Amino acid sequence: MKTVRLTMAQALVRYLAAQYVEAADGSREQLFGGVWAIFGHGNVAGLGEALYAMRDKLPTFRAHNEQGMALAATAYAKAHFRRRMMAISTSIGPGCTNLVTAAATAHVNRLPLLLLPGDIFITRAPDPVLQQVEDFHDGGVSAVDSLRPVSRYFDRIVVPEQLLTALPRAIAYLTDPALCGPVTLALPQDVQAMAFDWPESFFDERTVRFRQPPAEAAEVAALAAILKTAKRPMIVSGGGVLYSKGGVDALRSFAERHGIPVGESQGGKGALAWDHPLLAGSVGVTGTPAANAIAQDADVVLAVGTRLQDFTTGSHALYAQARLLSINVNTFDAIKWGGTSIQADASAGLAALSAALGDWRADAGWEAQTRKLCDGWRRQLAEIVVSSRAALPTYAEAIGAVQASAANSADNDIVVCAAGTLPAELHKLWRTSRPGGYHMEYGYSCMGYEVAGGLGAKMAQPDREVIVMVGDGSYMMLNNELATSVMLGQKIIVVLLDNAGYACINRLQQACGGAQFNNMYEHCLTGPDGAPAIDFELNARSLGAEAETVRSVAELEAAMRRARASKKSYLISLQVDGPQCTPEGGSWWQVGIPEVSERSEVRDARARYEDAVRRQRY
Repeated sequence: MKTVRLTMAQALVRYLAAQYVEAADGSREQLFGGVWAIFGHGNVAGLGEALYAMRDKLPTFRAHNEQGMALAATAYAKAHFRRRMMAISTSIGPGCTNLVTAAATAHVNRLPLLLLPGDIFITRAPDPVLQQVEDFHDGGVSAVDSLRPVSRYFDRIVVPEQLLTALPRAIAYLTDPALCGPVTLALPQDVQAMAFDWPESFFDERTVRFRQPPAEAAEVAALAAILKTAKRPMIVSGGGVLYSKGGVDALRSFAERHGIPVGESQGGKGALAWDHPLLAGSVGVTGTPAANAIAQDADVVLAVGTRLQDFTTGSHALYAQARLLSINVNTFDAIKWGGTSIQADASAGLAALSAALGDWRADAGWEAQTRKLCDGWRRQLAEIVVSSRAALPTYAEAIGAVQASAANSADNDIVVCAAGTLPAELHKLWRTSRPGGYHMEYGYSCMGYEVAGGLGAKMAQPDREVIVMVGDGSYMMLNNELATSVMLGQKIIVVLLDNAGYACINRLQQACGGAQFNNMYEHCLTGPDGAPAIDFELNARSLGAEAETVRSVAELEAAMRRARASKKSYLISLQVDGPQCTPEGGSWWQVGIPEVSERSEVRDARARYEDAVRRQRY
């Protein structure tokens, strides 16, 4: 057996560079689009030297914050529909713990992310080293162990040859349709530098095959029998449809053949074009009037590739009256809430179920009624995005102006967002005709994802215009990767809607009967100089981007045309009306309301809460 002597770090990097995936056009491309790294004493000597030697084969990118670069990598994987991914390298202390939020984001959203944090010396000879967390009861614990709860697979490499089993396992988890999520390989800095005689065959190029688990005949027959009894069926489309090869075509074919209207989750938006006659739009807490009306009347709901989280189900009260069916590759999700399920890839499951249904279609009257609702919502949407409802511009008007600034925006744009008011507004109002045109991180609703996520999406889809729509609160959480986008020449457009605080939670606070408190600047404790007057244009320019401040919807549309023409990342700041959001649609969302309060508003909210709880599915 031929061997080659390499350090553990050198072997790791060489192995990652040898992993390939088949591209859509039949060619091959590397599974890993690169490695993000911020170096420190835990990774600069071992892994840093190895990355330098392979920089032409596996590029290394530098960011400004470990959380930011891991969020960018998460977005990169999402924009590639989980077919490509990135790795992250950090030092042993704060750099490592900065990964926890991003790892949780990838974990909740079932997205592949390879974390390679440096770790303390396995020999413990120099303990405690700089940044070492010392556990008084367990000498084997380090800061890296904080990543265990948010990793699908975790391993600590204590001898180099351990990679012979750890790396294939890591790739298996990262590319498994059901188990996909973050993988952490803790790399003690002394082990990174240790050498081993590796089999040369370990570094042979490999093409990863993504499995699509088929449907079992008995499960298909059970779902088909139930669906054939339905008079008013509905489909809820989730992210699994987008991640399934052929899932988008399978969903469209299934809906059209059987005459079933489709509502879309945050993760599933974009599987059908916005103007498809059977698309009712977003469903649930952030749902359209059409989709939620259909959901309330449905007798059977077929959930395809969705986690059935509370925003999608109206906290399990929106369509609790319906018989729940599910197609999901993940057993954990497939069996939720007592649904009858097919545990299979979305494309395979839909194809098998359609074949079992044969020529069966939903009731003709139901199909005609739902098509009318879908068409009515599209006409209503067109009016909402141009309607002035407040003295200041609204979120809806801003969305309309962004899309109006380019004739083909529904085909080419990717909108990126994560938290605050905008996920609700965009879920209802953003129009996209291509899968991936709606890039929303709403599994973890991670404030600060937006700018970093926009960078990752642009790196994955360089030929599409990436537009980050973000509120001032989320922008202030994490905006420094705007400088990284400039440094890497990865142009993104940031549309910053300034409402002077956390307006979304301020509205929720009041809806729960609470007084306005600690969310908007005007309701916070401040010093003698009052709330800060933040110049977002100046901030963006200081990070190297082009920027401007606009004061009207018309100015925003004109600024968007300039931003589209720019070769450089571009920020546009617009003050918007914080209280005003689109009232059409929506459903109940369960938020715990105090049973006892001196405020009459809270007592009234509690009464409404108790009434809504009675409608939940258990």
